[in-house]
Amino acid sequence: MPGVYYCYPQGRHKALTMSYDDGRRADERLVGLFNKYGIKGTFHLNSGLLGEGDRITAEELPQLYKGHEVSAHTRRHPTMARCPQEFIVEEIMEDRKALEALLHQPVRGMSYPNGSYTAEIKKLLPHLGMEYARTVQSTGGFGLPEDWLEWAATCHHNRNLLEHGENFIALHKRQYLYLMYVWGHSYEFDNDDNWELMEQFCAMAGGRDDIWYATNLEFVHYMKACRNLIFSASRDFVYNPNAAAVWLEVDGQIVEVPGGQTVDLG
Repeated sequence: MPGVYYCYPQGRHKALTMSYDDGRRADERLVGLFNKYGIKGTFHLNSGLLGEGDRITAEELPQLYKGHEVSAHTRRHPTMARCPQEFIVEEIMEDRKALEALLHQPVRGMSYPNGSYTAEIKKLLPHLGMEYARTVQSTGGFGLPEDWLEWAATCHHNRNLLEHGENFIALHKRQYLYLMYVWGHSYEFDNDDNWELMEQFCAMAGGRDDIWYATNLEFVHYMKACRNLIFSASRDFVYNPNAAAVWLEVDGQIVEVPGGQTVDLG
């Protein structure tokens, strides 16, 4: 019976995802950096604040974030732990509706405004279509989340970003799946006058063959697709009920399992 491990696409074992909040004008420069270096980002937006102050307008949104993920951040950024459930439901669902109308794509994740949430809010989120929610906590590590609705990043970009990036790039033990997750607000680079930090990180971490660059939701969906695979009891074949392909390592060999197909592993 073969030994079987889940892999990221094309057999990779490292993934990078970026997560930025609020949709301020500095997102233009940040998206430009991501595009230059082949990195994917998730941008959590407040639909009720679009176009206010220096925020991206509704009209600009589809083109600016093309190739990346637009995710929910509530309609107007309330501190949700202080809010009644009816208000929370409205803030999330109205944000979803408005963003989906602009993008014609499902919005299935969010980040917690002001990092505020409770156990009750977490229980509510799946009923509102949320598959993941990012906190403002950081782990300093590269492990996969145990709870998609309490997803802590590796680091905020102002907390040892280059050191974490160097450690991530150096990872080589293929018996693990690694994830580096960076979060922040693009306007912080303007406030702190440190755009060179993100430029250095993207130049270092981007464009590498051994890293899978994914949005938050792409990562969630892929890991769920892995868990959806149906193996024979002897693990000598596997059926993929998903539409998308999933990759496995079988006794040291990389095997692609296309969507809707059964593949022999023995």
